Amino acid sequence: MSTTRLEVEREGAILRVWLNRPERRNALDTTALDEIAALYESLQRDFATRVVVLGGRGVSFCAGADRRDPPGREVLRAESGASDRQRRHAAQVGLRACRAIEDAEVVTIARVHGHAIGGGVALALACDFRIAAEDTVFQVPEVDLGLPLTWGATARLVHELGAARVRDLILLCDRFDARQAATWGAVHRAVPAAQLDATVDAWAQRLAAKPEIAVHMAKCQLRAHALLARLGDVTEFDGDLLQTASRGERGRSSFATGVGERGRSGSVPGCGLEGHT
Repeated sequence: MSTTRLEVEREGAILRVWLNRPERRNALDTTALDEIAALYESLQRDFATRVVVLGGRGVSFCAGADRRDPPGREVLRAESGASDRQRRHAAQVGLRACRAIEDAEVVTIARVHGHAIGGGVALALACDFRIAAEDTVFQVPEVDLGLPLTWGATARLVHELGAARVRDLILLCDRFDARQAATWGAVHRAVPAAQLDATVDAWAQRLAAKPEIAVHMAKCQLRAHALLARLGDVTEFDGDLLQTASRGERGRSSFATGVGERGRSGSVPGCGLEGHT
């Protein structure tokens, strides 16, 4: 498939997918999320691929939702003329991308470096394995931006880390590095940056070399157990929550111009990172 926001490389049974907006720290707009969803959904019919590695070009894995061009913007703006159902569909674009990764029948690995912010954390969490450079900065800043954490990430975090820890991460919005993330179980390995590619490659090669049908069935079993996290979950209404919060004063200001455009020193305009260049 042809993509504008992703770069795809194949090495035998391993597919490497790169978020490819390095000038925006791989911030996610509608196109990026649609391409992620389409690519991972296509893997259901790609029997040559056994392992998919998701990484980011440039200095960061992913800065989260693009605050200059928020996902679903064209449909969700007041003058779009879209129906309520169209608006709801547009507001769920991030959830569809993460679900496509989560539901892929091949093994998925997130290669994380630099920054994983908000939606970037959601993408990484949707993968089976997460391997990160030790100095990676993680943050879930949505509450400080006037929004709830959506894209299904709240349920995934609670399932992986436990409710008490997640309450801390979501409500306080503190930053943490990959070493801390590893102690919490948010990543599987935190390694020196110089060893990141070698570690990811070793894991991918090792997983690709295992008996194909056994790996496939084991993943299906694990995925079935993970569905327990959706019981009582309001993920299906994430788009509604996002639309409601976006109408608030803080939500409108956070995604109308970007923090950098309001003159915060050292920020990256419009992509949710403050104090990092």
